[in-house]
Amino acid sequence: MKIKLLLIFALILSFKSYSQIVFEKGYIIDNNDNKIDCLIENIDWNNNPTEIQYKLNEQGENSLANIQNIKGFGIYNESKYERFNIDIDRSSSELREMKFENYPVFKKEILFLRVIVEGKATLYEYIDGNLVRYFYKIDQNPVQQLVFKTYKIQQDQVGINNQFRQQLWANLQCAEIGIVEVEKLKYKAEELTNFFTKYNKCQNSNLTIYHDQTKKDLFNLNIRTGITNSNLTISNQSPFNFSNRIGFRLGLEAEFILPFNKNKWAILFEPTYHSFSTGNTLETEKAKIIYNTIELPVGFRYYMFVNDKSKFFANTQYVIMQAVNSTLHFEGNKYKNSERQILPNSSLFFGAGYNFRGKYSAELRMNFKKNILDNYFSDSSTYRSFSLVLGYTLI
Repeated sequence: MKIKLLLIFALILSFKSYSQIVFEKGYIIDNNDNKIDCLIENIDWNNNPTEIQYKLNEQGENSLANIQNIKGFGIYNESKYERFNIDIDRSSSELREMKFENYPVFKKEILFLRVIVEGKATLYEYIDGNLVRYFYKIDQNPVQQLVFKTYKIQQDQVGINNQFRQQLWANLQCAEIGIVEVEKLKYKAEELTNFFTKYNKCQNSNLTIYHDQTKKDLFNLNIRTGITNSNLTISNQSPFNFSNRIGFRLGLEAEFILPFNKNKWAILFEPTYHSFSTGNTLETEKAKIIYNTIELPVGFRYYMFVNDKSKFFANTQYVIMQAVNSTLHFEGNKYKNSERQILPNSSLFFGAGYNFRGKYSAELRMNFKKNILDNYFSDSSTYRSFSLVLGYTLI
């Protein structure tokens, strides 16, 4: 099982390595304040980067720029990063690592900060794993961290330092912003974005909001139907083969898009009903199978974008199966009208397909072999299947 899982991971990663790398129009600012238009590899950074890949034109070679040799970079109409040598508090919010001090512990670091709102008052974001910090500046004043810190009061009791509210009330006052609004403000990107947007509009400031266009519609609910070609072999002295038996499947897939790497990765959960029935005769022996299952696949998917309308994908899932009213019935001298149990079982499958307009999909899926019988009288089985799955996105 582990070998199969490693093989599937390798296949997924090989798709990734050969999939299209997206370079988008952008710019870098060198240490001499020169702005250089170029193409930047847009990997939709989940964490603030310390280096980027770029090239000067479509035919140019890839170059590496790091935080030491550029002051900033941006992708037009999407994102902007600026380099600062600033104080940052990296106090943990994990209870086991949390300290009793309620004040921030600052350390000077050189960082790329992502610009969220740019104007008279500019809002920045820094993400490093579970660490999320927001910074701000007014006009040409130095950038400062908006302070938010959780700390221990007792071993099992947590306090919160919301100093960022005091900072905003003291420095971003406006006739349209009241103290109650500031007191209710949460240390979240959406709420801070709205607050800085309101302040800049109140000050009649030129305003730019850098929306992350790729982080929309992070949940899809898809209906998935299709046909399955099943092959079952029962191993004993006179094996029965049920080859190329066609059944149908119907499922509902919940797809959770991960909000990084240009939304190329997704987590899947796809409850599915699968059914087929067939019979076979071998000399004086007869066998008939009724195979109805509820399958609960959980796994992940990787998308390879062709353009705005088309994308290929590859996915792998671990399937837990439960048989429902399923039997294998034998007639003849050897088995004497006996029945075998259909076992609840689990397996892996690998699929690859195509999605059009984010609405329609087609997938070819291979299910790895598994035993579905109870080994009664030393009988065992090998079950494989190959499916064509058609999908339609409901929401």
